[in-house]
Amino acid sequence: MSSVQWRDWSCTVRVVLADGRDPHEAPASDTADRVHVVVRDLMRAVELSVSRFREDSDVSRVNDRPGVLVPVRPMTVSLVELALSAASATSGACDPTVGLHVRAAGYDDDIGQVRRRDPAAVLPSLQVRRADWTEVRVDPELGRVGVPSGLALDLGATAKAWTADEAAARLVAATGYPALVALGGDLAVAGDGPSWPVLVSEHEGRPGQVVTVTSGGLATSSTAGRRWLTSAGEQHHLIDPATGRPARGPVRTASVQADSCLRANALASAAIVWGADAQERLTGSTSRLVLTDGTVLTTGAWTEDVAA
Repeated sequence: MSSVQWRDWSCTVRVVLADGRDPHEAPASDTADRVHVVVRDLMRAVELSVSRFREDSDVSRVNDRPGVLVPVRPMTVSLVELALSAASATSGACDPTVGLHVRAAGYDDDIGQVRRRDPAAVLPSLQVRRADWTEVRVDPELGRVGVPSGLALDLGATAKAWTADEAAARLVAATGYPALVALGGDLAVAGDGPSWPVLVSEHEGRPGQVVTVTSGGLATSSTAGRRWLTSAGEQHHLIDPATGRPARGPVRTASVQADSCLRANALASAAIVWGADAQERLTGSTSRLVLTDGTVLTTGAWTEDVAA
């Protein structure tokens, strides 16, 4: 299993191919070139569709024109529809209309830039209307998306996970090898490959548990990692749509295995919002929850194979 990795989207991008090479080797040069082309091109396309930090992205243009159905790329239509499906499947806990709420909490730039600011200069705002994914309008035939005044799209809970799923599938087609793609805490596998050992941890590069993924995806959402200081105290990026503020429930980290990374991440993000109800709501799913006091709860077939 050869591998290659780099930094992008404020996280580590890692690709592993079941190509028969040593795990510590890079892929053959022509294969490595294809990996970079496939994954980087896809990530740039997703950025142009949904990045909150690019003024020229479709989502930024939609957010800048509330109340108007704005022409967007076909990929954007698909990603918005997937985000709305995730919201429906999670009873609104994974809501894509929390864009203004995330900004109000102080997360309005790359996380590195946000953390370098003087906390006293960041004053979280509470004057934001309640998120409501049912008010998003999509016209697939005309290729248009719109949001009402007072709301803004943020597809962070679904777009990156979909990118992992799509990248893995495209790599199998491009290289002929089963593939694993990890974008930070979002991981997907594709192809008739091996049982993939995967390290699950609350913080990137920290110790955790090694579990086996044979198909689909695995995602981890956590309030413990992407945090920053403001004049009102520490904040994080996982918004509770009911309050419009960073979730304050008893679940600090949720990891979920599912038939796709997209579904896994939607459920993991929702679990943070569900809080005390998360374990019951995830009955039937394969998940691991870490509570704020360090207690670990699991559901379904989750097993911790190896401590690392």
